[in-house]
Amino acid sequence: MVAEARRSRIDAPSTMPGADMRRAVPAPARCDLVVQGHNVLREDLDVLQLLTGAVGVEPLERAQCDAYRLHEPADFAGVAEACGAAGYDWALVPEPRTLARVRLVAMDMDSTLITIECIDEIAALRGIGDDVAAITAAAMRGDIDFRTSLERRVALLAGVPVVDLARVYDERLRLSAGALHLLDACARIGAKTLLVSGGFTFFTDRLQSRLALDHAIANELEIVDGKLTGRMRGDVVDAKAKATVFANLADRYRGDDGLAVAIGDGANDLPMLALADVSVAYRAKPRVREQAMHAIDHCGLDAILNLFN
Repeated sequence: MVAEARRSRIDAPSTMPGADMRRAVPAPARCDLVVQGHNVLREDLDVLQLLTGAVGVEPLERAQCDAYRLHEPADFAGVAEACGAAGYDWALVPEPRTLARVRLVAMDMDSTLITIECIDEIAALRGIGDDVAAITAAAMRGDIDFRTSLERRVALLAGVPVVDLARVYDERLRLSAGALHLLDACARIGAKTLLVSGGFTFFTDRLQSRLALDHAIANELEIVDGKLTGRMRGDVVDAKAKATVFANLADRYRGDDGLAVAIGDGANDLPMLALADVSVAYRAKPRVREQAMHAIDHCGLDAILNLFN
């Protein structure tokens, strides 16, 4: 049993179906290969070093996962399949991209900074969870317009007491793995933080205060006599609004040589991700993984720290 557990999980890299070959294109000059996972086997690193022709392997300690940097790899054929088969996240990291250059880190809330979709949890308390979750899933995939889907879901919540929102926050809302570690690192390097959500201010306001986030934007639910009316107040925070606030803050903070980072998981994050210097799909829908620069599918949010030198 012990011998079996120690065997390399990378057996036949070229056989894994559905590998994300978009991220397997030749890397820019002077880059390293970063491999991360909950338990990265030494045998797998040996295989990857042989596969890529990397000149050395360096352990990384910024995140609460196993992470290694393979220096100066020469060939990337088979890396996507190999890491996918083993359950590892991987990225090609250009040498000039240093953590000290990060000036802004923006992230989605639901299923990114936190593990739940708040509106789905509110609906579940009222016995309409399946109806709302189906609309949420379609919107996240990009099958239906986000604004329309949000209005339809909020309408279903008419009559829900505010106390149910408090129950979701107190009883069901959990931060994603590595979130605090990532935010602590942002504070240490002086990077500003932005929570930009198509969800609700009831949750973003509390998270902003709790986590000392610099900026937050979300939708405001209309409340009358302690109950939701099924409507929202003000402009809807949709994909365009997310991208606009991100672009404005990136322009404010980036400076001459800074980097603006965006993290998201759904289709309404795509315009924001497209504007980022470094974009990360975090446990995201396939469409988002395909378009982001990097994907974190297995590790926590703090694994993003290893995408920088």
